Amino acid sequence: MSVVSVDIHNKRTYSAGESFGDVGTYDRIEGVIEFAVDPEHDINNKIVDLHLAPRDTDSKVHFKSDFILLTPTNASSSNGRLIVDVVNRGRPRVVNTFNMVAGDAQVDDPVGDGFLMRHGYSIVSIGWQWDVPVDPTLLQLEAPFATDNGLPIRGQTIVEIRPSISLNTALLANRLHTVYRAVDVNQSDARLLVRDWEDGPDEEIERSRWSFACDVDGDVELSNEHVYMQDGFVPGKIYQVVYETEDTPVVGAGLLSLREIASFLRVSSDLNPTSGFEYVYGYGVSQTGRILRHLLYLGLNVDESGNKAFDGLLPHVAGARRGEFNHRFGQPSQQSLPGFGHLFPFADLATVDPYSEQSEGLLDYIIDIEALPKVMYTNSGAEYWRSDGSMLHIDPSGSKDLSTSEEVRIYYYAGTQHVAGTMPPNTATGGDGARPRYGTNVVDYRPLLRAALVNLDKWVTNNVEPPESKYPKLEDNTAMFRDEVLDALPDIPDLDLPDPDRLWVLRVTDLGPDASEGIGRYPVIESERYPTFVSAVDEDGNETSGIRLPDLTVPVATHFPWNLRNPDSGAPEQIVPMIGSSHFFAFSEDERLSNDDPRPSIQSRYSSREEYLRQVEDAVTILIRDRYLLEEDLYVVLDQAAERYDFVANR
Repeated sequence: MSVVSVDIHNKRTYSAGESFGDVGTYDRIEGVIEFAVDPEHDINNKIVDLHLAPRDTDSKVHFKSDFILLTPTNASSSNGRLIVDVVNRGRPRVVNTFNMVAGDAQVDDPVGDGFLMRHGYSIVSIGWQWDVPVDPTLLQLEAPFATDNGLPIRGQTIVEIRPSISLNTALLANRLHTVYRAVDVNQSDARLLVRDWEDGPDEEIERSRWSFACDVDGDVELSNEHVYMQDGFVPGKIYQVVYETEDTPVVGAGLLSLREIASFLRVSSDLNPTSGFEYVYGYGVSQTGRILRHLLYLGLNVDESGNKAFDGLLPHVAGARRGEFNHRFGQPSQQSLPGFGHLFPFADLATVDPYSEQSEGLLDYIIDIEALPKVMYTNSGAEYWRSDGSMLHIDPSGSKDLSTSEEVRIYYYAGTQHVAGTMPPNTATGGDGARPRYGTNVVDYRPLLRAALVNLDKWVTNNVEPPESKYPKLEDNTAMFRDEVLDALPDIPDLDLPDPDRLWVLRVTDLGPDASEGIGRYPVIESERYPTFVSAVDEDGNETSGIRLPDLTVPVATHFPWNLRNPDSGAPEQIVPMIGSSHFFAFSEDERLSNDDPRPSIQSRYSSREEYLRQVEDAVTILIRDRYLLEEDLYVVLDQAAERYDFVANR
């Protein structure tokens, strides 16, 4: 057992003792868990720099993770299932998502409609990311640091800066995470590159025009944590800083923390704050969905004792990529900068890279060691429009659909953005701080996720086959190139389209001769381009493939997985990462004609509100029959549909 201590800081009743049906009350247990792993064990030998970390007298490497465990107060009320919440940038996500918490608020004890608690699930949220900012509300990983015989390890790193406002100082970190400090503020071989769009050519900015410094109340002070440019960073442009650092956390220790918490809580022990769980599932969203893919790729679903850690995994909106989760100077929150997370393979089963002729699959190793859990991939349209989503199931040559493992399902949530949509539409900023031009996509896929979890559970526990995979395919013409889809869209009033030549692309990425050892050379060399496919659309512009909620089959709007950048954020011809848009139909024929909208009005589609909701209920009934929705969520989806109809009617 790799857990050596559990320090419980606080234990209390969840949500002031609220009772959840027959399950009753829940306990919230917070603390820090300490792990000790053997760096020489075969199952750990893929963790970069683990062998260079300090060891104890037993030759073990130690690291610590914050955790929060939610479990029924009465252990006999538990359903025996544990969900490992792979926290996103230190923030727990599972309860907010599956309980459909209003506004996705970050509060201590989110409740929502109590879905997980009513069903008796336990949830452990675990810190795995070394660079999460120090904040009492965020879960941290205290990672070990590698050294070379006790001395710092120097090397090259890269940081991407994507300004959406004018500024002259930027932190040397992804967003506001912990910094890889410049080893010397005067290093002459450091480089600052800039490009106008994601796939545009790089231009190098002369070293004399920028410095490792910070503007402090008008005074420019040298800083090994910032980059400064007097002329300023231009909103909408993309900058890359290449420099030398000597901060060397063992980034891959985060992967081990996920494996070890799953193994530890599965069984009972003197240190275990629970009585053990019969089945363990892992859920990750976006960044943390990609780390679950990385865990599969490295075969890390087996602990040092040879026991399986996870019975099932639900990587959500991860697309077909991995991430900076296991290499030297890795930035786990980085997702757009070409690097380790953009490397082949993308699909589960072995394919041949048409450019390198390498044959490999994401699951090759884990299948070889017979440690594959049941896996359900769920994705929105945003992962497809950013270039990589279709690589999950279409050959990298772009010539054919791929076969998938019998232990895997792939579900595409049609017409959705990266984060579940909410009403009313808004123009909140995206992950890079850019503000969208149009109101955000309102399609709420969370009821589909709840059904996916229940189907995964039944698959694992009772071998009940889940519904068939649903995603865009070449064979039925539901997968198309992005420019083809843009050309097929109706002429929606006041809608500008993205420049197809400035969309994100996925290219062959060369990280240098030491990439196989987890050490990159920057900037990377990009070459051949992989094909990108997205869902085809109907005459309204709504997507035709995947699982289609009534928002698309009984529509009152056109729902795109993309949105344009607001001109105030720069680069207005480009898309905002992860954010979609909803464009409502005219309610009446008079309104439609006055707006010159080619899409039929709502009144011409539905004779009344009641008729509209009857059609919605018919559509939901089919989804329930096919098990893509739960029967208990019938009225959840009906109420959402009514809200959208009323929004358009009362504009």
